[in-house]
Amino acid sequence: MQRSVAGAAGRRPSVPIVRIVAAAGAALALAVPAGSAAVAAGPAGPAPVITRAGLDPALVAGRGASVDFVEQEAEHARTTGTVIGPDRAAYTLAGEASGRRAVRLSPGQYVEFTLPAATDALTVRYSIPDAPGGGGITAPLHVRVGREPVRTMTLTSQYAWLYNQYPFTNDPGADLLHPDWWITECGCVPAATTPAPTVTKPFRPHHFYDEQRLLLGRTHRAGEVVRLTAPTGTAAAWTVIDLLDSHRVGPPRVVPGAVNVLAFGADPSGRRESADAFDRAVAYARRAHRTLYLPPGTYQVNRHIVVDDVSIAGAGSWYTIVRGREVALDTPAPDGSVHTGVGFYGRDAADGGSSDVHLSGFAVEGDVRERIDTDQVNAVGGALNRSTVDGLYLHHTKVGLWFDGPMTDLRVTNTVIADQIADGLNFHTGVTHSSVSHTFVRSTGDDALAMWSERTGNAHNTFDHNTVQSPVLANGIALYGGTDLTVSNNLIADPVREGSAIQVGSRFGAEPFTGHLWITGNTTVRAGTYDLNWNIGLGAIWFYALDRSIDADIQVVGDIFLDNTYNAIMLVSDWPVKDSYSISNVHFRDIRVDGTGTSVVSARTAGSASFANVDARNVGAVGVNNCGSFHFTPAGSEFALADLGGNDGGWLAPWLLPNTITCDDRPPVVPPPAPAPW
Repeated sequence: MQRSVAGAAGRRPSVPIVRIVAAAGAALALAVPAGSAAVAAGPAGPAPVITRAGLDPALVAGRGASVDFVEQEAEHARTTGTVIGPDRAAYTLAGEASGRRAVRLSPGQYVEFTLPAATDALTVRYSIPDAPGGGGITAPLHVRVGREPVRTMTLTSQYAWLYNQYPFTNDPGADLLHPDWWITECGCVPAATTPAPTVTKPFRPHHFYDEQRLLLGRTHRAGEVVRLTAPTGTAAAWTVIDLLDSHRVGPPRVVPGAVNVLAFGADPSGRRESADAFDRAVAYARRAHRTLYLPPGTYQVNRHIVVDDVSIAGAGSWYTIVRGREVALDTPAPDGSVHTGVGFYGRDAADGGSSDVHLSGFAVEGDVRERIDTDQVNAVGGALNRSTVDGLYLHHTKVGLWFDGPMTDLRVTNTVIADQIADGLNFHTGVTHSSVSHTFVRSTGDDALAMWSERTGNAHNTFDHNTVQSPVLANGIALYGGTDLTVSNNLIADPVREGSAIQVGSRFGAEPFTGHLWITGNTTVRAGTYDLNWNIGLGAIWFYALDRSIDADIQVVGDIFLDNTYNAIMLVSDWPVKDSYSISNVHFRDIRVDGTGTSVVSARTAGSASFANVDARNVGAVGVNNCGSFHFTPAGSEFALADLGGNDGGWLAPWLLPNTITCDDRPPVVPPPAPAPW
């Protein structure tokens, strides 16, 4: 969530099915495209260990995005390096890793993965050190697939390694950005403390990981070995490999009858700026009512391309790459931006917005290395009505997709958003009848998917069948006000700090929640994080009343909360407003909780909730930690729980009802066992 306005290559073909052995011995049905090119032969390796969000895929069946790749965690691979983790703490390499573990390679060491299916492209998620003074370094990684010659990927930490307090800095030696803010490290406000506390530098390093993609040029068969080696002589003292995604991309897409951007002077080599050529091509395609085709290549575009009533299709996000530098503006733009950069933008909502825009099959590679909230340096932005975004890959921009309404009827599908400085996607201000589905979001610097009803309410929007992994800050999915919103069938893993998997919050000046909220069929794992400012653990799903009460009809049905670091469910009002605002009308039904570090339910607010068929096991502390509004009255807590039956596991005992005070402000954490089939 920022505080101001600011892919798969095409459709997946039909496929036959092969079977392989998954992480916990379960069989996984894996899609392998038919009709592939010649398959390179290579030596077979040990059986691969396949995961989704670091879990046995059987535990998350039917949840999350359908993607064209298979995930393998480095900690399950063969290596001469060292496995780091598990660790749930912020500011650690293991804590930000998928599954909270990774492999650290010293120069000369390697990690080997066995391909689980025919593969012609790889994604490597990694971390290397920052430069001593900040700004990042580059270092080689040797990649060998089967018997093919070794290739070299050039890794970089230029887009990683942020420090300090919000909105962060690239300077590891910086003093506190906000010495008048309370910080947990000293339990004080440094500017108001005598003697002044010593704060260790670099202060709060984070955002360690990046990812890089590699087309292999041919298809390799299942069973071949991919070896990733940190070569001797590398500039990186260490290289951490988190995971490998193996893809079957297929050939580039051709769009018959389309307008070709090359005819207007665009340079597919990336040596010359192509923004003006894109503008000319967009204008012609719009007049001709034809699709604009971006053939394979890398196009240098260093500013926004304004789109309206036009379709733009690439050859696939692996083949068509629109890349741009971040450019400082001579004078700030009217919206407050001090930089511009590559991005496809609809017109401002104040100018009527854009309509009938269709973007598909290309990548946007930005150059954003610092967070400036007023900057419009997002991959896709503006207002897009009756439009679609499909099959994009969005990397190294501030926000992948940030939409400023009012606007209506946008569909975002089959898109990958990775390594953003701030949000992955945000429906901001009056976005209605819009949806995001089968989209994969990894390593964002703020909320991965958000709906923010600032000043004007969002309504009738849906986040469905998406996967979110490792948001470094804030939440996997966040709802800030709005009417009739749905969050369904998503998979959300490994939020790191000051947020969790799902948040329903009355905050950031949002309009109230009204109508219904449906939070159904989602799975979270390794969520329920630690909030640094409050110095308490959160819930995997948490409701937060800060600006006003929350009393819409909220139905949480069929969700599964796995391996929760602290609580599974949390309802909280901020301390200064705890006697003014409450949370009520929340209904939990058909829920499974497998593992909590502390409680199933933590209530730190007035209000009420009901529970039916909520089954829990491996509860670390107490089933219900009910503090209410912290007045501890003879009448009991200000928060009441209603038992509607079927709540198994002993977590909701009769003596807790309706509002027994069971308040332990910071209960001891008992790490839960790994999730298992129910």
